[in-house]
Amino acid sequence: MHITQLNRECLLHLFSFLDKNSRKNLAKTCHKLLEVFQDPLLWSLLNFHSPVELKKDNFLLGPALKHLSICWYSERVKVCNIEDWMKNSFQKDFCSRHENIVSDFLLDVCNRCPNLLSLTLSGCGHVTDDCILQLLKNCPNLKSLKLENCVRITDHTLEAVTLHGASLRTLHVDFCRNVTQAGLQRVREKCPSVMLRAERSANMIPDSKPEKKLMLEKASRKLVQL
Repeated sequence: MHITQLNRECLLHLFSFLDKNSRKNLAKTCHKLLEVFQDPLLWSLLNFHSPVELKKDNFLLGPALKHLSICWYSERVKVCNIEDWMKNSFQKDFCSRHENIVSDFLLDVCNRCPNLLSLTLSGCGHVTDDCILQLLKNCPNLKSLKLENCVRITDHTLEAVTLHGASLRTLHVDFCRNVTQAGLQRVREKCPSVMLRAERSANMIPDSKPEKKLMLEKASRKLVQL
């Protein structure tokens, strides 16, 4: 029996075991498998592990998406979580490209995925308060929001949760060093039903201070002169 002789339910089940690239490659073989690839039922869950994956044409965004995870930890993207004032021009240019990729993708999610139930962002240094605000507004059923080591997240995100997170039940802002104890306390007071976790967030020691950076640069120049 050829694979195309299977009914749609069986084909969807088979596709569900494949990663995004394998699904796309299989869909290129015939029209019937392409139709299966385009079935919204296949795309209720999406996981991404690098910024490059967000640009690939091997997945679909739509109302069927319920669970989204964007997590990366590689050495190449660690620079994105460094404070802007510590980056050199090359690093800033590198991070700017990542920022555009992530913000454009999340904007698409806002516009196409109103039924999103859970969102996990980890190591995404360019996710901004505005991105989270738009997601909370456009995805009213969002129940779980997990942010880890997203350095641009501030108390504005926590305020957005109190205003637009009516369905939210889980909020993690671990290692988000730019939120404050006051912001966390407001969430606890205004959203008592939300399970809040903020391990090593408020009052974290920053990567470095401008004065320390200046001292390191001076020391480096002296070594070069020697």
